[in-house]
Amino acid sequence: MSNHIQLAVHGAAGRMGRRVIALAAQDSDFRIVSGIDHAENPLLDQDVGAIAGVDPVDVPLQSQWLSHADVVIDFSLPTAVDACVASCLEREMPLVVATTGLSETQKSMLAEAATAIPVVWAPSMSLAVNLTMKLAQEITAKLKDVAGGIDIEILERHHRFKADAPSGTALRFGELIAEQLGSDVVHVHGREGETGMRARNEIGYHAIRVGDNPGEHTIVFGMLGERIELNVAASNRDCYASGALAAAKWLQGRPVGLYNMFDVLGLA
Repeated sequence: MSNHIQLAVHGAAGRMGRRVIALAAQDSDFRIVSGIDHAENPLLDQDVGAIAGVDPVDVPLQSQWLSHADVVIDFSLPTAVDACVASCLEREMPLVVATTGLSETQKSMLAEAATAIPVVWAPSMSLAVNLTMKLAQEITAKLKDVAGGIDIEILERHHRFKADAPSGTALRFGELIAEQLGSDVVHVHGREGETGMRARNEIGYHAIRVGDNPGEHTIVFGMLGERIELNVAASNRDCYASGALAAAKWLQGRPVGLYNMFDVLGLA
């Protein structure tokens, strides 16, 4: 490997791709070698640094993969992920998938790709979110048999433009908590009307869409007489870009396999 990690960004002209470019341009560990976006993007051939609002990096935005990279960060759309994975497999490039809203079929595709190249995928690249997920697991493990029972609710807030609900991060919180509770967990999405008494084995999800909120999750552990609330909130989107870049660094020299942010943070 060269002195710099050669980085390609897929979805480079999107909101998150621009932040990855901007932060990578300021990080001496990286050299940006490629910025990819869809063929109809009007910004094609413009410098990806200038598109990101930083100094030019002498890399034009392209729709074709013209350079090999030490690692690719994908911050695109679910409809674009398949082509990105195929390109990484063809060129044997390690991949960090930070795109959210993937289908179960796409998650299986990533697992298959990880038999040939190293892949990091997580519903959230935020370091704080993943640390909070670990805390949620530990709290659930300690309280699941508490006298009187424990009620767990997951509230998530995102910007008005978010297309999926609940967020992939909220669902991942629920998956990790359910692993601790057992196999009979019921996932309930919102409540309305005569719902009856809350079942002991429920995990409730509530999605809020307001303004430009970049992401906030609250996990409520309710018991008789007391409660615990875990809250993790982003003040801007740089936490997701920084997490993706941390994963890209961690991935260097790793063997093939499917990894997540718990692996990156040493929490697995």
